Amino acid sequence: MTRRDCLALGAGGLAACVARPALAAAPVDVVVELFSSQGCSSCPPADRILGEIRTRPGVLALTFHVDYWDYLGWKDTLASADFSQRQYDYAKARGDMDVYTPQMVVNGQKPLVGSQRSEVFAVLDQSRQTHWPIELSMSDGAKELAIEIGAGEGPQDATLWVMPITDRISVKIGKGEMAGREITYNNVVRRLIPAGMWNGKASRLTLPKDGLMTSDATACVALLQQGKVGPILACASWGSMAS
Repeated sequence: MTRRDCLALGAGGLAACVARPALAAAPVDVVVELFSSQGCSSCPPADRILGEIRTRPGVLALTFHVDYWDYLGWKDTLASADFSQRQYDYAKARGDMDVYTPQMVVNGQKPLVGSQRSEVFAVLDQSRQTHWPIELSMSDGAKELAIEIGAGEGPQDATLWVMPITDRISVKIGKGEMAGREITYNNVVRRLIPAGMWNGKASRLTLPKDGLMTSDATACVALLQQGKVGPILACASWGSMAS
């Protein structure tokens, strides 16, 4: 599904996603996205750091596996071209075209080397949100997941991304730079779905649970971002994620 295929959000608008019944997640004041790869020998320190920061109150930490290192001899079992494109889109939006692994992006804006622990924790502290510009919530029904977006005076062209998540996945890598190592990844994004566009008006979407959730997904995350991959305006999640 491309961004062009997104539905314009409106009251009662429909989108496609899946979720399982779960308790609401704790409030989030910073979102961290790690772009990692099973074929990258520099990535395990960043994977471990993400494992640390996911336990911090208020932090929503997500792992995206890119596919552009597959040519080195090992095809990443968790990678998607959609995740690589997301990282390229971030670089294009910033204007630096700086794409590498391990790279973290904080709140959709700040890029940094994901293996530099002191810088990561410093940026987390600097990036805390007193509140998100837009209200966003997720609630669970018998057959549907509902997402509600509040009204706001922010950007009139914002994308709602919905992502099935698996809390922990351990992978034994058979070839390439990481051959013989077993790595545990946390809060792994399994699909990246552009569910719709937000136009500043209060909106409610009902999302059918059948069809799009991967069999191993344990949670679902929603991010509202300015433009396609601009600053994060709101976030919400349901389900079980690594903590």
